[in-house]
Amino acid sequence: MGPVMVTLLIVDGANVVGSVPDGWWRDRRAAAGRLRDRLVAYADSGLPGVAGPLEIVLVVEGAARGTAPVPGVRVDEAPGSGDDRIAELVAEAAPERPCVVVTADRGLRERVTAAGGRTVGPRAVYGP
Repeated sequence: MGPVMVTLLIVDGANVVGSVPDGWWRDRRAAAGRLRDRLVAYADSGLPGVAGPLEIVLVVEGAARGTAPVPGVRVDEAPGSGDDRIAELVAEAAPERPCVVVTADRGLRERVTAAGGRTVGPRAVYGP
């Protein structure tokens, strides 16, 4: 029996941050930092429906660029569209490696599924 593949969890930063009306629009980088800090707890334990341990990548774009990584969460700054970067990351990983994307974006969900990944909504991170 080979080594267990750690699931790659890719978080659509703009979409997930935008799913909670907490004033994120006033400071997008700070909002991305709050999401990043929340994600740290899931690196070992996993999310509902996504068993840990997880390799977590938070994809940021636009005004959220400059969000620093922390232990347990890598930050990937999309050079252009965050959705395009997420699709690239899924294409690089899936289907050889389990890959889950956190997003509510319907178009991105279709792209992720077509590339061999699966998706969960922002509630997986924030709760119902």
